[in-house]
Amino acid sequence: MESYSMPLQVRWSDLDPNFHLRHSVYYDWAAMCRIAFLNEKGLTPGVMQKLNFGPIILREECVFRKEIKYGDVIHINLTLLKNRSDYSRWTFKHEILKNDKILCAVLTIDGAWMNMIGRKLFIPTAEIISVFEQLPRDKEYQNPV
Repeated sequence: MESYSMPLQVRWSDLDPNFHLRHSVYYDWAAMCRIAFLNEKGLTPGVMQKLNFGPIILREECVFRKEIKYGDVIHINLTLLKNRSDYSRWTFKHEILKNDKILCAVLTIDGAWMNMIGRKLFIPTAEIISVFEQLPRDKEYQNPV
């Protein structure tokens, strides 16, 4: 799989006073895409609660390239940019495109897994690792360290 892609819709409430997409919507879309991928692979919020773990974001950055307006046709692509060999830490890349080809934004996040009882980072279980091994690798993917 080259990338995981999902369509998005610009809602009226997503716009700022200049009638283009509010900056915070890009971050919301990226989170929605990540969670959709995990859910489709069986790593649901219910599973995370049952096993007492969850993802945390250590760094989040968006580079805005082209504006998005109401009526644009939007897709977001998700890839894995890098990870530790045990998948305890990872970097996702999200590309937000309009009208099938115009790159509007690139959002990257660095994340890790947290044990929700001990409130400490932890090394993921085999169940988590199997899901992460299904993530499409970015063309700039860096081998695990």
